[in-house]
Amino acid sequence: MFERSVRAAHSAAPNSGSAAENRRFLALWTRCLADDATSAERAYAGLIELYSEPHRHYHTLNHIRHCLAEFDRAAALMDHPDAVEMALWFHDAIYQPGAHDNEWRSAELFRQWANGRATPAFQQRVHDLVMATTHREPPRDHDARFVVDIDLSSFGLPWEKCEQDGRRIRAEFADLHDDEYYPGHLQFLRILQGRPTFFFTEWFQQCYEKIACGNVTRIIAELQARGYD
Repeated sequence: MFERSVRAAHSAAPNSGSAAENRRFLALWTRCLADDATSAERAYAGLIELYSEPHRHYHTLNHIRHCLAEFDRAAALMDHPDAVEMALWFHDAIYQPGAHDNEWRSAELFRQWANGRATPAFQQRVHDLVMATTHREPPRDHDARFVVDIDLSSFGLPWEKCEQDGRRIRAEFADLHDDEYYPGHLQFLRILQGRPTFFFTEWFQQCYEKIACGNVTRIIAELQARGYD
């Protein structure tokens, strides 16, 4: 089942991962699942194929790279850093623009591939952390707060990079007219703007809070200037 699901993940996308990323994932997988290198290689290849799907522009391996870089800076502050890192690798593994079950399917993909290879507690922890990236409610768990903050940390990038990420996300919804896409996007931005703080952890508040709030305010203002409200 594991091998068939990996092969079926995506058959045409190129493998764009680096040797260092391969080694990193293999070490994580074998450490957490007490598994052999062969199945770790298959899992890595399956993820790379998924993140290389042609309809992706933002939710690609580059997003995972960004998340892992932020994870590395804050890992010492987490309760279960291996579970957080595994969740970051898998949190956008399944991505169909506009689908409401991407996170659940991504979490279930990890559970399927890890079945019999990880403890039930570890599987559930990763599953819950992936589900936190739905951003539908404030995370209650300490590590979930870090996962959510890492996933949205690109809002704390300099304006040019943040705006470029916004255009990449928009490109994933090429089948939608602007009048169909931007009202929902604006609603999400207002939810972020309405939080007591943009980030949930003190670490990310100190690193990016001011920039992220400024970027969101600017995006909302530009959309309002274009007639979206």
